[in-house]
Amino acid sequence: MTDISIPARPKINLFLHVTGRRADGYHLLESLVCFADTGDRITVSPAHHLSLHIQGPFGGDLEVGPGNLVLHAATALQEWAHQSGHKAGGGALTLDKYLPIASGIGGGSADAAATFKTLSSLWDLRIPEQELATLALSIGADVPVCLDSRTRMMRGIGDVLEDGPVLPPTWILLVNPMREVSTAKVFSSLDLSEPSKEPTIPSEFETAAMLGAWLKAETRNDLEGPALIQAPEIASVLNALADCDGCHIARMSGSGATCFALFGEPGAAETAARRLTGSHPDWWVQAAKII
Repeated sequence: MTDISIPARPKINLFLHVTGRRADGYHLLESLVCFADTGDRITVSPAHHLSLHIQGPFGGDLEVGPGNLVLHAATALQEWAHQSGHKAGGGALTLDKYLPIASGIGGGSADAAATFKTLSSLWDLRIPEQELATLALSIGADVPVCLDSRTRMMRGIGDVLEDGPVLPPTWILLVNPMREVSTAKVFSSLDLSEPSKEPTIPSEFETAAMLGAWLKAETRNDLEGPALIQAPEIASVLNALADCDGCHIARMSGSGATCFALFGEPGAAETAARRLTGSHPDWWVQAAKII
């Protein structure tokens, strides 16, 4: 059998509203998420045992250990297979890490989701969709939405997924100032005295400009303020993105520190990427298309 390779797309929170907190401490969210045609990649080769090799520009920032989400997902799927009477041997996994660590774009969750898909194919598993979603949720709240990498509305703690609106052809510029942000610290400093309310979401946006205008007028990222306290550099990124020609909106994704700008033309996104790479060589900059 040949190797199986699947991309792990970054998840971008076009908006993120925190609507409350459960008794167990988990925060309740409403977020419109999309995915971009860039990211990490998971490859698996047949093997007698599970193993993981990490490479790529950000490969050195991760350890191969029990806390690694790729291994966690692989072990969980293997256990499910054995308990369900399916054959599941091993697999030599390779993670090509192109996305920054702890950057608010779901890189680890996307890697775990891609691991489920590659190993399911390798082991020829026919895992029911709902059981796979439950298994994915046991790895992390963002893993289920990363399984199919399409525009969705996330609610609850991220476990309630609905179809999102139809997005127009849109290009995105992702920028990270190479500063890790602690999600736990961001949430712990969040002011919930006036939780955000969900906006009325159109079923379709005709242009990227219309999408950007609606996002600006009706939505926000409630985690942006707390993240700025941890990483003031985020403000510089947002200002730089907002100054790019053709930018329809500049906003932070997730708990940061990655920020994004939306464009209606690929050339505008690519030109902005070149300009920011030249003026800020210490930043991670990536232009892509929303899929």
